[in-house]
Amino acid sequence: MGWIFIAPFGIVFSIFLIAPLAYAFYLSLFKKALIGGTQFVWFDNYLKAFTDDSFLNGVWFVVRFSIVLIPLQMLVSLVIALVLDAVVTRFTRFSRLMVFLPYAIPAAIGALMWGFLYSDNFGPLSDLFGLFGQTAPDFLSPDLIFFGLLNVVTWQWAGYYMIILYAALQGIDPSIYEAARIDGANAWQIAVRIKVPMVSSALLLILVFALIGTLQFFNEPMMLKFLAAGSIGPDFTPNMYAYQQAFALANFNYGSAISFALGFVVFVCVYIFMFATRKRGGFLR
Repeated sequence: MGWIFIAPFGIVFSIFLIAPLAYAFYLSLFKKALIGGTQFVWFDNYLKAFTDDSFLNGVWFVVRFSIVLIPLQMLVSLVIALVLDAVVTRFTRFSRLMVFLPYAIPAAIGALMWGFLYSDNFGPLSDLFGLFGQTAPDFLSPDLIFFGLLNVVTWQWAGYYMIILYAALQGIDPSIYEAARIDGANAWQIAVRIKVPMVSSALLLILVFALIGTLQFFNEPMMLKFLAAGSIGPDFTPNMYAYQQAFALANFNYGSAISFALGFVVFVCVYIFMFATRKRGGFLR
């Protein structure tokens, strides 16, 4: 009976995920050339990917981006969740909705909106800085594109992570806070020494989500590359490089290999982190 209930999901899952992945892996084992046609090359495409400077530079970028982005996202979402949990007013629900709203906006629309705000030609930043006789920073320039994307992704995802942390905070027994107040703990001590450790499992969850998502960085730079000429190339991230190989150069075999190589990198990074925290149940305990 259990198999009957999960059969509809299993069929859709197999058709739209398992089958395409299997076919993409099959493509990654071949190489198509003008001379000789399509040849079975085993794992030569993977060896090429891990010696390809474009792929390795993209991986290095998303790793550096993750090191800065993930702690920032977690800090912002945690602070907002703690504030919303501590301050109960008639505007609490409205505040949660406003913080969560950026996540509900499609990534393409959000990236284009920030591209307009960043623009030094028609964006409001240039007018605002002009009122003070200053030149607005160009967050679409090669020197600042890292921080421009950092702001866009934090704005997009902090609300989603805040909801997860807020739900975890709501599940804590209020009597624990009351006992802490009787012992003389103030609001800051309750937040830092009680609330944060007790939601460490939720923090671990969003850290894994953020790590997987950041290593697969694609939507925001893909949308902004048309506005940030010269700052975002086709090999800016591994996913963009795979897209270029597959759909711009029609090199589906190598594009598939790059995608699976990136999947291997993501798996290794997540496994290492989960292995390091397996005995604790959370990295704050």
